[in-house]
This record gives sequence, structure tokens and C-alpha cells, in this order.
Amino acid sequence: MLRPNSYGPFRALFSGFLILCLSHPSRAAEPQYLEIHSAHFNVFTDAGEKKGREVAMRFEQMRAMFGQLLVRQKLHMPVPLTIFALKDDKRFYQMAPLHNGEPISATGFFVPGEDRQFFVLNVSEDDPYRAVAHHFAHLLLNYNYPPTQGWFDEGFAEYFSSIRLDNKQVEMGSDPELGSPYKEDLFGNQSQQRNPPKSLTELLSGWVWLSIPDLFNMRHDTWTYQEGTHRTLFYAQSWITMHYLINKEKLSETGTYFGLVQLQKEPVENAIQQAYGMTPAQLDKTIKDYFHSLSPLFQDQEAARQPGAVSNRPELLHFPSPIVLEEMATETKPVTESDMRCRLAEVMVRIPERREQGLKEVDAVLKLTDKKGEPIDNEIAHRVLAWVHMQNKEFPQAAEELGNAAALDSRDISLRYYLSLLKYKMAQSKHEEIQGLANMMIDLKVTLDWYPEFAEAYNMLAMARIEGGGSASALDAIKEAIRLSPRNEQYVFNLGQINATAKKWDAARATFERLKGSSNPKIAEAARHELEQLATVQKYGITPNAPKHVAQASPFDELEQEAQKRAQQPDDSAPDTRKTEFVKGLLLRVDCSRPPSALLTVTTGAKSLKLRTADYKTLLVMGENSLSCEWKNRKVSVNYKPGGVADGDLVSIEVE
Repeated sequence: MLRPNSYGPFRALFSGFLILCLSHPSRAAEPQYLEIHSAHFNVFTDAGEKKGREVAMRFEQMRAMFGQLLVRQKLHMPVPLTIFALKDDKRFYQMAPLHNGEPISATGFFVPGEDRQFFVLNVSEDDPYRAVAHHFAHLLLNYNYPPTQGWFDEGFAEYFSSIRLDNKQVEMGSDPELGSPYKEDLFGNQSQQRNPPKSLTELLSGWVWLSIPDLFNMRHDTWTYQEGTHRTLFYAQSWITMHYLINKEKLSETGTYFGLVQLQKEPVENAIQQAYGMTPAQLDKTIKDYFHSLSPLFQDQEAARQPGAVSNRPELLHFPSPIVLEEMATETKPVTESDMRCRLAEVMVRIPERREQGLKEVDAVLKLTDKKGEPIDNEIAHRVLAWVHMQNKEFPQAAEELGNAAALDSRDISLRYYLSLLKYKMAQSKHEEIQGLANMMIDLKVTLDWYPEFAEAYNMLAMARIEGGGSASALDAIKEAIRLSPRNEQYVFNLGQINATAKKWDAARATFERLKGSSNPKIAEAARHELEQLATVQKYGITPNAPKHVAQASPFDELEQEAQKRAQQPDDSAPDTRKTEFVKGLLLRVDCSRPPSALLTVTTGAKSLKLRTADYKTLLVMGENSLSCEWKNRKVSVNYKPGGVADGDLVSIEVE
């Protein structure tokens, strides 16, 4: 007689047979891939229209609950968001991020970006929404809530990630990190893990808690969306603190607290006393008492320790669903297989460990032919390749791919955004003025007509306008970008630069003073540099957008042209008798825009050197196999001969 937990292989065999029967041609065929639009979301799925509508509804529910919890009537989504709901297990895990060389075990994941963002769900599993709820909460906080301290963001995201959804209600409040200490193998057999990770309830049940001032002062920055484990005392206390503040209706007092700490620079202890009307010690005791009063948390903890436990206990809090599936308006249209493959490849190329696989998928789509053997071109494939080329600073190739995409679908307005992005990145990379400025501004206006909340389009429009001399209109655009994405410090930094260009010195200085303490090291360093330069700029009247003598080619292009001229001239000179010099420093960047030569920028702290190699593929490199054009901020030791068309000609480089 078979044991109950040994039915797994037969259940899988039966499921496969059932799927085969249901997919028989005699059934009414539904398109294999669908695109479903709801009021705020765009879902691509291979799981059918019913499941696609359900996924759209779940995200609409989460969005509405966020607004209810934080009392936000209008919510922004300043970056286009696409959701993929996949029933194909194999496809999901082939594109999922890797952890220790293996696909993550979660049933959903998030891929961020300034131009597009993606959620990918495995809808063959039960309740994949909790796997992405933490990231979704961060996303909405970043776009719809002022900057706060780490405990608030992580506490709210953990609280939100306990969400459980159905068509009638929304439940929240349980321990989001509660798991079973038992693992189940492919045959359904269970075994107990050694030293399983602790839940938040278990962590808080110990004797040690952080003091409230220590918790509130702790730096925990997630501007990169990269987080470690959530099973730490910091996350546990942040979660129960937000649990208390939300359910005891203390968010208005919390707003007062942040005003005191962040705007008036009050010490945390004083701000707690003024905002909450109690000392930090009293608030600490109040939160601990609140935690111990939540008996369902301890009941859930005990139940989870039992073999075969199923997490179906009701949540602590219940809300009626803010969205009704039957009343939710959606639009559905079919998607071709090649388009779907390219859209999934677009996700993969944005995950570093999946990029090569994604590019292979794009290449395979571009090799498809019709029944007559004619190639089937694909606009999305070219757009994906253009994005990758821009990331690699391969701008001519990116321009070619955007041209190919536009030739296939000139009505795709997103291509006008990417043409603007290409011009912007080229100017940034070469430290030049933006080429085609007037057309770029027109394209960005068209983009904003298409997607009015596109913050990055406003940001680029602001930088284009300030370069064109329109400081007032540039300020309008950058302020709109900041309104839509209030935590984006790059936008705030650009506001400082625009104010400096408009000779609003006090406003510029105040902005850079605030940013020099940023947790983003690049922003902090850039802000300190701007503060150092501001006094000189103000004294001598040299504004950041003052007319520059900029040749059509970049400085590196000029060096290369000079080197090529010398190479074409007969070499009547004596042998190179320049003395080889040695220097240790930091390799800031490698410019390979004119292969096979490359220009390396190396700083020694006291000075910066531009060192050239005629062929970076044959340069003697120690510590690595060869020179990489992607290297940045690497410690190096170099041998070079001073002079030539740069500060020196490289002989060899050693990378630490």
C-alpha cells in the first residue's frame, strides 16, 4: 500500500495527462499569450485571461491598500511597470535570478530600472503575491512618500508583505517571515532542518531588543533595492513598531516625528518625546507590551513547528477588498509568441547573471523565418539590443538598433524616449553637449503626452532645457520629476545644478549641503565636489552651462585622430627613448569608444592621468586575463612612458 506522501510522481503524471487532454485541438483555443490592461497595470501571461485578470486585480488591491494604510488619495507610478504571470515553471526558473548558482526559490521577483520595471510571478504556485509584496511596498514608498529613516521603510514593507488577498477581503498582520522548520523533497517526504532561520516573532521573544533611539538612528539604506535576509532583530523590531503605529493610528504623530528629526534636526530622543508624548523608554515598553498582547502570533509560531503544518490560519486584521473583480475594467489582446519571448528576454538582460541567456533568446527570435523562409523581424528585439548597447556605451550600435525598431513600428512612442536617452547618455559619457537638443526636447514632450508620470523623461527634459538656456522651464521640469519620485537623489542633485546655473546660489548650496550626507557614495561625493566649486563659480561668474569650446569630436576622439595621423606618417624619428615611469593609483574608467585603442583615467589622489594604449587587446595585463572596458574604481599599478598624445603611453598594468 502506498504511503500518502509517495503519490507525488503519480500526481505529476496524472496532471500531465490532464493538461494534454485539456489542450486537445477540439477545445476552443484561447491565444497562448495575452496582454491584459487594468486601470494601473499591464499584465502579460501564458495562464489564460481569467488568471491574467486575477493577477491584475491582486496588484490593484495591493496598490489600493497601500493608499489606505498611508492615507494617500493619489498614487504615482513614475516608471512604466510590467507584470509577467507565468504558469510555465520551467520558463520562470530559467529567467529567475540566481543565488549561490541556483535559481531563487521564491515564487516571484522584481527587476528595477529607470526606464522600465518588472514583476515576474510563478502563478502555478499558490499565492505568489507575498513573494513580491515587500518590493512592491518599497516601490510605492519611493514614489509616494517623503524620505524617512530605515526602520520606517523596512517596518512598513515587512508589515505589508504579510498581505493575503482574495476576491472579497484583504488580510494582514501576521509574521511575514514565519516558516516551517521542515523541508519536503520531490516525493513528499518531510525532514526537519537543522538550525532553521528564526521568524520575527521568535526573534522578538528573546531577551534582547535594540533601544528605540538605537533602532531609529540605525542606517539601513535600500536605494539599490538590494537587501539581505529579513530575519534580523532590526527587521523584527521595525516590523512590530510599524505594526503598533499603524494599528494604534499613530502615523500622524510619526509624521510630526520625521518633521522634527529631518527638517528641524532635533535629536531623536527629543523628537520622540515631542511627537508621541512619551519618553523613548516609555515608547519602548509600550511597543513590547503591544507585541506580547498579540497572542495569535504565538499560536501561529507554535503551529508552524508541527510537521505538515499548512499556513492557512486567518490574519490578525481584515479589510473589505477595495477592488471588486466583476467591476474591474480590463482590456485584453493576444500577444505573438515571438513578442512574448522578446519581452521575457528584456527582463533577463537586466539581470546580470541572465544577460547572456537573454541575448541568445533575442538572437534566436531574430533568426525566425516565415513559411516562405523569409526572416521575421521583431521591433521589441531591436529595442532590447539597443538598451544593452547603451549599457555598454556602444552608442553607434544602439542608434542602429533603434533605427531598425523604428522601421518596423514607427508608432511606438517609447522609441522616442530611447532616442532621447541615447543622446543623453552619449553626452554624459563623452562630457559633451547634447547633440540634436531641439529634437530631443520634442521627443520627450511626446513621451510625456504618452506617459504623463514618467519621471526620468522630466529629468532629461530639465537637463536639456538648462543646456538650451531655459533655466525657468528647466526648474519646472526637474521639480515635476522630484514630485513624482521624491526619493530620487539624482533628481535632487540635478535641481542643485540647475539652481547654480540660474545663479540661485543659496538654493543650490542648501541642496548640495543636504546631499553630501547621502548614503549613496556617488551622490555624496558629487555633492561635496559641487560645494567646493560653488564659491569659485559664484565669484567668477562661470556658470555650469556657460558656453564651452566643444569640438564635434570628444577629447578622446581628438587624441585618436592625432594618433592615427602620426601612425600614417613615415617613422623617421629615433627609437623611443622616453623613460618608463611607475605609478600606483585608482583606475576610474576605461574609454574604449574608439577601438582598438583605449584611454584609461588613473588618479593618484594628487593628480589624474590620461594613459593611452594603441591596442587594449594586446596590452600586457597582470592580475587579469585582459583589459576590460567595463573596469571602474579598480586599484592598479601602471608602467607608462610620459608624453605622446595623452599624458602617457601605457606599457603594462597590474590590477589588484
